[in-house]
Amino acid sequence: MIELEGVPELIDPVMVAAFEGWNDAGDAASTAVAHLDREWKGEVFAALDAEDYYDFQVNRPTVWMDAGVRKITWPTTRLSVVRIGGEKPRDLVLVRGIEPSMRWRSFCNELLGFAHELGVELVVILGALLGDTPHTRPVPISGTTSDADLAQRMDLEETKYEGPTGIVGVLQEACTHAGVPAVSLWAAVPHYVSQPPNPKATLALLNRLEDLIDVRIPLGELPEDARAWQVGVDQLAAEDSEVAEYVQTLEEARDTAELPEASGEAIAREFERYLRRRDGSGPGGAGGHATEGGDGPGPGTYRRDNPGGRTRPPKPPKPDTEDDDSSEE
Repeated sequence: MIELEGVPELIDPVMVAAFEGWNDAGDAASTAVAHLDREWKGEVFAALDAEDYYDFQVNRPTVWMDAGVRKITWPTTRLSVVRIGGEKPRDLVLVRGIEPSMRWRSFCNELLGFAHELGVELVVILGALLGDTPHTRPVPISGTTSDADLAQRMDLEETKYEGPTGIVGVLQEACTHAGVPAVSLWAAVPHYVSQPPNPKATLALLNRLEDLIDVRIPLGELPEDARAWQVGVDQLAAEDSEVAEYVQTLEEARDTAELPEASGEAIAREFERYLRRRDGSGPGGAGGHATEGGDGPGPGTYRRDNPGGRTRPPKPPKPDTEDDDSSEE
């Protein structure tokens, strides 16, 4: 364990975590936590020892220059804290890093140790997955928990998933077994435009987090970035008739499936968010500020190296013909 800075007593703390890798399609989840850290000027207070959890041939360190001196940044997971001002101030403990290569149980136990020590009341883990969803529709966000009472109280789904899982699923179960309330929020990213960044999915995750923990999150330029992203994908898709036709098929399927739910809780939630932003009320108002503390590394120092720019969406797979009996699920 590398202790970077002491932490004062926290107020009603919620831990919000995201990890780059398998559970982070389009980098949507890790970018959401990075956004919170940047907007509220989070102060890093601890980092997990990279030697314990990472294969450096998979997640390589990076070399950089600081005033003519070469330094190395190691891939790891860092914890920072922000204090949200307003009538009901509260603290967030942000966990941002990379899915570990090994010793997942020890990794989760170490994070839970921080949660217990800091008095964390709720752990929210953000994730993003690839799905058959059109980029032209609102990003589907699903909230899941293993706690039946928590699911009913917070309008979440009780998870029934069976199959391979990532660090998001393992950490959620570790929280449940340790008696720490835990929730996972998942954004569905269109599989045909999966390359990062995906500001539209990041924005959707932050909106759902805002509703879940009842804070007002400053969005900065994210809404405009989301609109520009969609316009860009619209243009790329329009250049290929097969892609455009495939997107239209996804739109029709989505609209048909959601027609019975076009009103009700979703509309009420959106209206409450509108009122909260219009009035500037709620515990996450403009008074948000970071706790006082030492200097942490700058944002993005341990993120993956992603290719820049946006590429053309790949063509959708053609349907099987009657003469081809093969199928893929």
